Amino acid sequence: MPPKTQVIVNPESNRGRTRKRWSEIREALRSFFKEFRYDFTEKPFQAIDMARDAIKGGSELVIGVGGDGTMNEIANGFFENGRIINPSTSLGILPSGTGCDLMKSLRIPRGLRGALRVISETHGTPIDVGRATYTTPEGKTEGRFFLNISDFGIGGEVVRRVNERRLQRKASSYIRCLIDAMREYKGSGIRLTIDGRTWDEENCLIGAVANGRIFGKGMKIAPLARIDDGWFDVILVKGMKFLEFCRHGWKLFTGGHLSHPKISCLRTRTVEASSATGRDILLELDGEQLGKLPARFEIIPRPLLVKGWSSETVSRSDLRC
Repeated sequence: MPPKTQVIVNPESNRGRTRKRWSEIREALRSFFKEFRYDFTEKPFQAIDMARDAIKGGSELVIGVGGDGTMNEIANGFFENGRIINPSTSLGILPSGTGCDLMKSLRIPRGLRGALRVISETHGTPIDVGRATYTTPEGKTEGRFFLNISDFGIGGEVVRRVNERRLQRKASSYIRCLIDAMREYKGSGIRLTIDGRTWDEENCLIGAVANGRIFGKGMKIAPLARIDDGWFDVILVKGMKFLEFCRHGWKLFTGGHLSHPKISCLRTRTVEASSATGRDILLELDGEQLGKLPARFEIIPRPLLVKGWSSETVSRSDLRC
């Protein structure tokens, strides 16, 4: 009988350090799990098929070793034809990436043994999952699930710049590309439909559809969001001049930005967004720049079990946008 625990490893995560640390990671895994199978990814999107095959083969726990992009791929492998394959299979998150914003949103311990301890000792807890239907660079329509945050506007532009410049995916690279983009990026005209109501935002800098709280290497873009409440927190940042953003942008890292008059927070279960001017507006999902608007987002309440996290004790009713 095959092991009930499958480990999927992205060896290139954390700037290749995961490969170098694999012996240490493997020994730590053996301290907590008597039996497990592990496989390395060799190309983008391979983790989707690996996770799907493992679940169909009877795996009860799939542990991902990597960053946010790796976890996104594995989570997509939990679904087939839009449906969860086995509602009893749990996802374990062993952070080994440069950003690990999902881990921060879930409050999973950063350390190797701390994360493994909570994976091995806790039951799977259900979380919400976002589903995005977006436009590819070739103009086709594709769908993908996301766990943490999807955003359009300058966020997609920043990820594009990081990728084009082949920069290491660390906080300083994102901040440098964010500053460069802010100097050149002009706010975009966005048409939004939220729960059936449509309106135009003439000058939108960031539109974040948040299931989790943190993105962009530590920015608390949606500090009030909860990943298990059946709602998106949609954060809209209207256009700011460069100096204005420099004065107030640091609040994104502390979560103190929601009181700014150019920032709105809405709670919703569905969002549709498109360009109001015909200009391309890039989109990113869990840190990966995959396409552009138009796009539709919907929340799927609590289909996925995640080990190693616990819901916040603060009631969401006390945390209104």
